[in-house]
Amino acid sequence: MKVQLEGITLLTNDVSRLAHFYRDVMGFQCVVDESHYAEFQNEGVRLAICLNALMADNTNNHHSFIEERKGQAVELNFQLESPEQVHQVYDDLVRKGATPITSPQLKSWGHTTGFFADPDGNIHSLFAVNPL
Repeated sequence: MKVQLEGITLLTNDVSRLAHFYRDVMGFQCVVDESHYAEFQNEGVRLAICLNALMADNTNNHHSFIEERKGQAVELNFQLESPEQVHQVYDDLVRKGATPITSPQLKSWGHTTGFFADPDGNIHSLFAVNPL
């Protein structure tokens, strides 16, 4: 049996606010926009946002969907074609409302990487592999 990752769902108490960020700041096209769930068009892995209360209901009120989240739970990594694009896109995202965490810089593993946060505090990265 082969298991394949099909999608990533971000959990939130405010679907509208988070969906607005991924649509208007990140530039994803929203294909499902409901008060409790949003889904975005993306090649490869599906990106969705779901209301914590809905997931609690779906799992017979499992405590992990009811308790307040503490700390980083997920990081999305967005790859770009060049280090220059990382700098440009990072500046654009921050200008549109992303929270800057660490501006793009060359890392020891050979990527130019910058970190930003969405409105729920999820920290994500933009990166490009540096040419040798």
